[in-house]
Amino acid sequence: MTFSLHRMARKLNWQVILQVLGFAVLFESVLLLLPLLVAGIYHEQHMLQALLITIGITFACGGLLSRIEPKKQDYFARDGLIAVGLIWIVLSLAGALPFRLSGEIPSYVDCFFETVSGFTTTGATILTDVETLSRSAIFWRSLTHWVGGMGVLVLLLAVLPKTGEQAMHLMRAEAPGPSISKLVPRLRTSAMILYGLYLLLSLLELLFLLAGGMPFFDSLIHTFGTAGTGGFSLYADSIAHYHSAYFETVITVFMFLFGVNFNLYFFLVMRDVRPLLKDTEFRTYLGITIGASVLIALNILHLYGSLATALRYSSFQVVSVMTTTGYATADFNLWPTFSKMILFFLMVVGAMAGSTGGGIKVVRLLIVLRTLKLNVQKLVHPQKVEALTLSGKPVPREECTKVLAFFCFWFILIALCTMLVALDGLDFESTISAVYTCIGNVGPGFGICGPTGSFAPFSAFSKLVLSFAMLAGRLEIYPIVILSLPLFAIFRSSGKKRTIRRRD
Repeated sequence: MTFSLHRMARKLNWQVILQVLGFAVLFESVLLLLPLLVAGIYHEQHMLQALLITIGITFACGGLLSRIEPKKQDYFARDGLIAVGLIWIVLSLAGALPFRLSGEIPSYVDCFFETVSGFTTTGATILTDVETLSRSAIFWRSLTHWVGGMGVLVLLLAVLPKTGEQAMHLMRAEAPGPSISKLVPRLRTSAMILYGLYLLLSLLELLFLLAGGMPFFDSLIHTFGTAGTGGFSLYADSIAHYHSAYFETVITVFMFLFGVNFNLYFFLVMRDVRPLLKDTEFRTYLGITIGASVLIALNILHLYGSLATALRYSSFQVVSVMTTTGYATADFNLWPTFSKMILFFLMVVGAMAGSTGGGIKVVRLLIVLRTLKLNVQKLVHPQKVEALTLSGKPVPREECTKVLAFFCFWFILIALCTMLVALDGLDFESTISAVYTCIGNVGPGFGICGPTGSFAPFSAFSKLVLSFAMLAGRLEIYPIVILSLPLFAIFRSSGKKRTIRRRD
């Protein structure tokens, strides 16, 4: 086992991986110019200095790595998985520097946790009083949502002048769903279309919020949080701060829209509505949203007095949790157990594949349920042969196997992370929901990490475990797991060499 892992580490095209990492870090230095501009507008000297230092570090490191000239330009699926996992970790480490250098967040572990939560669009926070952050820190914190929502590398592929077809491995490794395909023959054009649609929806939401009277900076921050389905807000009480049915309705609608597979929007732009109407995943996504909203509204009716008000709160929270955005207009910790259990299960389901939402994804749930149905039918009618189909198309057996394996990985990861976080000795509800919500990239959970709480009470070790869970959940486990294999092999191999030297 060790030999095969060590051999895999040697076979990886590290020159290409490091070159792509260099481009990503270089691109992050460009992104940091935006919060630098905000710091200049609001005359925040401490953030100006911190951002300039971070830009200098990322620009220098990215510039050096991007100048690497690989002997072989080709790379394969394993290289793409390793590159994506490594890039997301390094970008989070670098993105945490402005918070630490400025003193806005004293602990670097907390800075890393907050940045990982931003890029993975989780929205979990260690901040108990977010209003004390400077405007530029809030802007950078929320900008990571917008960039991470559609994907760092998808954006990178959209703006790079040259991208080979083998960069498809990068998109597949980063894509939020079981599979991704090109919208058009050229990969770079596909990436540009995706981000064009993403930008268009973001601008529409920004305009709607401005039309309702929300200040420009607030509108921008909440657009970033909605588009990336992340949920960072300027206020500790989130959207409830505005006490506005209009803002809640706009954000509910756009959270739902950003939870839809962006490939379907491409067909709508091409004036072809048939794929949307025939899409089984979309119909299920819509059905679950409506059904859960009605059930919770009926269950919390006695708390709000009228069905209209109950539906307003239930629909917002259902869409927020299912799309893994994490915004809140009410403390659902105080809702009846039935409503809380529905929200708990929606955290697992998540949004559609190819959206900016997290979770397992509706399509995977459909594949698992239909596989179970076929297995039961096979027991009753052994001679019957029936193919598994979705939206009228057959699902390959290999894809079904991958989905079942993903489910196993998902729950094994939850079990392992929960055991590690449990070492803090916090209550059961807070411990399990913290891990659950981080892997699902939801944000708020139950107990001390609920919508009115934070992750501050957890130890530094647990925050690192939860950061790992957020990265694994956003990248759908495999890039992070595969990244650890060659590193584990190298570490184990060096440990054996040290043991042999001691014996000699």
